[in-house]
Amino acid sequence: MRVFVLCTGRSGSLTFIRACSHITNYTAGHETGSRKLGDARFSYPDNHIEADNRLSWFPGTLDTLYGGNAFYVHLVREKEATVRSFNQRWIRTGSLVRAYCEGILQIGIQKLDPRSRLEVANDLYTQLNRNIMLFLRDKTHRFTFHIEQTRKDFPLFWEMIGAEGDLEKALEVFGEVHNHTNTSRMRLMRHEIRFSMMRWRRRIF
Repeated sequence: MRVFVLCTGRSGSLTFIRACSHITNYTAGHETGSRKLGDARFSYPDNHIEADNRLSWFPGTLDTLYGGNAFYVHLVREKEATVRSFNQRWIRTGSLVRAYCEGILQIGIQKLDPRSRLEVANDLYTQLNRNIMLFLRDKTHRFTFHIEQTRKDFPLFWEMIGAEGDLEKALEVFGEVHNHTNTSRMRLMRHEIRFSMMRWRRRIF
């Protein structure tokens, strides 16, 4: 059985997969299909757990290739924390929130003030979760996993997929920090300065 972890991004997917590395009867990977095209992006081995926030952009292919013959996890992080994390990714070329704003919404980031950036990050969170919920609507094998309650949800997930291995070691992983976004006051000030410079350069060129 294949397990797909669907999420918005900035929701703990890397931590989730590192916890899954303590499962002995499944392999586990994070964004292992990146940069592949077509069906090759979805060519995962059997008994594999894959977390990739961009899978939520490909529900048609995921449904065509696997449909009800897979187990799906909807990985959810509290909205405010997720949006705050997205909002620190604007200056990263290729970041999801920036690609959504410029590529999908067709809004140039040079037009955004701090309030507008939060609104776009909020919209991204909402739209992606709605896409995931719509995709999962007719799926029998599914589970909503709240990253804030891992002590409760991970053992349930473990049991549902028939996992074997070291559950306690897996749970310890959730106490570690992976792919963290620095939100210190000084970091936020530097971020705002860099964003302002980027907006200024775009107005000139």
